[in-house]
Amino acid sequence: MEGMSRSSLLRTSMSMVAIVLLICPLTAGARQDHYRGRKFKPPPPVSRITVTVLRNDDETPINDAHVIFHPYENGKDKGGMELKTNEDGVAVMTVIPIGDTILLQVIAHGYQTFGGEYKIGKAEESMQIKMKLPGQQYSVYDNHDTSDDGAKSAGGSAPSKGQNGANGSSNGNTSSGSAKGSSSDKSTDSPKN
Repeated sequence: MEGMSRSSLLRTSMSMVAIVLLICPLTAGARQDHYRGRKFKPPPPVSRITVTVLRNDDETPINDAHVIFHPYENGKDKGGMELKTNEDGVAVMTVIPIGDTILLQVIAHGYQTFGGEYKIGKAEESMQIKMKLPGQQYSVYDNHDTSDDGAKSAGGSAPSKGQNGANGSSNGNTSSGSAKGSSSDKSTDSPKN
């Protein structure tokens, strides 16, 4: 009888071990569901922004224009992203979240730089930017009307004597002959626009 009780005891203990081994993975899975580690936060929905860069006068596309996106939120810049336009003048950005405000800057060789602020409110945004040719540059060598009417029409105030250092000692020069821009310094090889 003693031999029989050992074998039944062995069978009983083996069945108990098998039951414990089957139950342990099930309870361990229940504990894992309770604690998952870091919480998953889904990314915000993003907008597909299509920017088309065209010439202002004949509306032909501009190839290789730099399109720079500066998304910001609550007055804080989130960083800049830059794309170049393709041969059709199109650049597509697909990572800016809906609801953000962007500062859009377009730079193309031979054109005025464009800049504008846009609020992204839809899943599909399309922008058409018309680039202008640069205007005439202001030259200090040309004769400009120094009256108040001429200064206002030129877009600013006329420089007074001493403001640019030509006749004053603000730039460290004491004689007016050595100051840049004085009448004795003008030579014939200076550029005229």
